[in-house]
Amino acid sequence: VQLVESGGGLVQPGGSLRLSCAASGLTFSRSTMSWYRQAPGAERELVASITSAGGSTNYADSVKGRFTISRDNGKNTVYLQMNSLTVEDTAVYYCSAKFGLFRHWGQGTQVTVSS
Repeated sequence: VQLVESGGGLVQPGGSLRLSCAASGLTFSRSTMSWYRQAPGAERELVASITSAGGSTNYADSVKGRFTISRDNGKNTVYLQMNSLTVEDTAVYYCSAKFGLFRHWGQGTQVTVSS
């Protein structure tokens, strides 16, 4: 299984970024996909998740109304659109796939929000 994140970088407060995660080696269309993040000195936390058919999404309270998770099962890719970014959103963002009892992780992509 391989999950490859992209789209991270440096952005000013109030700006936007779109993260992508390309998956291979798993039955993507049957996997629940999630984005987690981990800031320095903090625990990894769930940011957003989306069910296999995309019919249900879940967000951390801190990102509701600002972030949107979506998926394209034809491209085996999950996205995280991040708007109105704040310095508190600075973290390494990880893509995660869960199918049955197994959870897989990407290598992470750094998002830094700074003026």
